[in-house]
Amino acid sequence: MIKLIISFNVFFFSIITYFNGSKQERILSEIPMCNTMQTGTNPLTGTPIFPILKSVKTTPSLFIAEEGKAYAMPLLTQTPKGEVLLSWIEKDEQGVSSFCFSLSTDKGKTFSDKKVIFAGKGVGSSRLFRAKLLPKKDGSLVAVFSNRADAPPTPPAQAQAQQGQPQGQGRGGRGGKGGASQLVYTVSKDGGNTWTNLVPVDTDPSAGMRGFFDAILMANDEVAVAYLKDVKGSTKHEERDLRLAITKNGVFQAEKLLDAVVCDCCNINLLVDGSGKLNVIYRDNNDDIRDMSKMVSSDNGETFLKPENVHNDGWKIAGCPHSGAISSANGNSALIAWYSGGEKETGFRLVTQAGKKLLVLDDPSVKNPALMSSAKASAFLWEQGSDKSQLVFRTIKGDKISENISVDGSINATNAIGLILDNQLLIAHEVKQENKKNSLKISTIGL
Repeated sequence: MIKLIISFNVFFFSIITYFNGSKQERILSEIPMCNTMQTGTNPLTGTPIFPILKSVKTTPSLFIAEEGKAYAMPLLTQTPKGEVLLSWIEKDEQGVSSFCFSLSTDKGKTFSDKKVIFAGKGVGSSRLFRAKLLPKKDGSLVAVFSNRADAPPTPPAQAQAQQGQPQGQGRGGRGGKGGASQLVYTVSKDGGNTWTNLVPVDTDPSAGMRGFFDAILMANDEVAVAYLKDVKGSTKHEERDLRLAITKNGVFQAEKLLDAVVCDCCNINLLVDGSGKLNVIYRDNNDDIRDMSKMVSSDNGETFLKPENVHNDGWKIAGCPHSGAISSANGNSALIAWYSGGEKETGFRLVTQAGKKLLVLDDPSVKNPALMSSAKASAFLWEQGSDKSQLVFRTIKGDKISENISVDGSINATNAIGLILDNQLLIAHEVKQENKKNSLKISTIGL
């Protein structure tokens, strides 16, 4: 079993090695990382590179991993009761991937033993389609993730024996031929102990990929899933289109076509803003101008306004950059960030919901950003560094933006996600390992 324990006195985290088939733990000391990043100018654009002006100490966790497993794509979510859900994907040496979660009732200081949502060889998750666990107001949990239909699920008894946790009822999915992935969902009404059979989000039985998705709970507590779908008989220019499926009384309705011509390999982002409106943010494709667009619905996904540019970057590229947007509600507005390779300002830009540009990160080593907000503040988090990257963030409070702040002890961090709880930032991320079986780490930072 996995337990997450916050240590307030000593910095620990475990690194699991697999070359000798045994589990080992390594203790690392806190290393001040102030002013370790490159400063000066970007050699590509000639513009200044943001320096790391100070570092911040963390209260790290002890992550006790299971031998032979790799861990990926953590996600932090707060329940309506204020509890913290940590979910992730873990993969064993037999190729079985498990979608798991743990619950914290003390704001991330400790976490419960893990529970397995689903286990099988077809479970997928990446930066372009991170598996989502959504806690509803009625206490139920909804999991939405990618599953390859030709890979059968692990039998419940076998999964329970492998994981040491109850697997719930038997489940299966259906989908396209030839290994095509389907988006599926399952529901638990008993705190994650048992889960319903997997059901496709898209009720269209035809073959083809559905992916690059995002899922969110709308203001009415129903689920929305936006995704890219293979176009039947497509030309090269229109390989995939943008679709949306929403639930009514917990049941997914027929999908809707939102945009017929989009950038066909960039992940979609969903946002419920401060006014409760549903925003679908995606990279459009208008004669190879691939700027970010958004469509807004004020009736929980029933109808949408026409798409409009988030910001006019004018980036023309004859191909897909495999990079979508991120966002977070920020008071009555929202913050949106994405990458653009436009000639004037190459890099990750951060703008308000109204399109006001706040900053551009043009250091070419910046990657994998994340945005998180509370009622009082927001944080913009990313990886930085060309050799061994570390985590860096800025806080946004009203119209005030902090300088760059590095996170101590975050060397080799990747795929980070965060959650603001009162005046603290809870961060979960993978830790790159030499054996390519990444571990997980949880840290708390005072804001």
